[in-house]
Amino acid sequence: MTSSIVIVTDSASDINTSIATEQGIEIVPLKVSFGEEAFIDGVTMLPEEFFKRIQTAEEMPKTSQPSPAEFAAKFKEIIDKHGSDVCIIAIMLSSKLSGTYQSAVIGKSLLEEEADITIIDSKKGSYFQALFVMEAVKMVRNGFTKHQILDEIDRMIHTMREFMILDSLEYLHKGGRLGKASAMIGSLLNIKLVLSLDETGAVYAFDKVRGKKKALARMMDEFREYAQDAKIKVTIMHANALDEAKALKERLQEEFHVIETYVSEIGSVIGTYSGPGAICCGMVRAE
Repeated sequence: MTSSIVIVTDSASDINTSIATEQGIEIVPLKVSFGEEAFIDGVTMLPEEFFKRIQTAEEMPKTSQPSPAEFAAKFKEIIDKHGSDVCIIAIMLSSKLSGTYQSAVIGKSLLEEEADITIIDSKKGSYFQALFVMEAVKMVRNGFTKHQILDEIDRMIHTMREFMILDSLEYLHKGGRLGKASAMIGSLLNIKLVLSLDETGAVYAFDKVRGKKKALARMMDEFREYAQDAKIKVTIMHANALDEAKALKERLQEEFHVIETYVSEIGSVIGTYSGPGAICCGMVRAE
């Protein structure tokens, strides 16, 4: 095990604290607020409570990134604990979705001492991002070098296919991402929006279909074209929809050569815009 490499991420990765502690992952949390009430994402605001609140909240919750000083403090804590020769790899939420990545970059520049810190824009969020974190942790334990880890994470970032199926357009409208008329018409027609992420890490509407069954079929068609006969790693996220996530997991394992699967709840950062009922799935070929 290469003990001199430490993996850092932010709470938008939706890695829970028990897994982070077990795996030696350092997490810098974002914050979420409902009106005047502020919470620490993943610590004082967990997914179950978040999705209960969002369904009755009069105003949309707001999320805020960690400050550069918080990142600097985390990096210094790691250096103090592991020594000045430690290598830190920080895998951050897409810079197109949040200023978290930029805060980490500035935080690194605030350190007085020289340190080997690499800040990565994952161009993803939630457990799409977490898949890279978990892979990096495994590579550290298996003795891979910093450059081998960085090369593999870069490959995964640029070859992952991911889709997000929203159960309702209401939360995109509340969050200012969709007009009221479009949201109302979409709801009346049972329109399901299938979202994806472009090469920069920005969200875009991949397709829109009537009904979740057709949305899932559309996603599966894309996965078949992508996977072919390759071994794949899969991550599935859900917003208060565990049964659907489990059913999707079984379907994927039956149809594809899946060698690794993660199932996780979407947290408050991504959940602010997905709303409850969303199902997300990412797939990446193994090398």
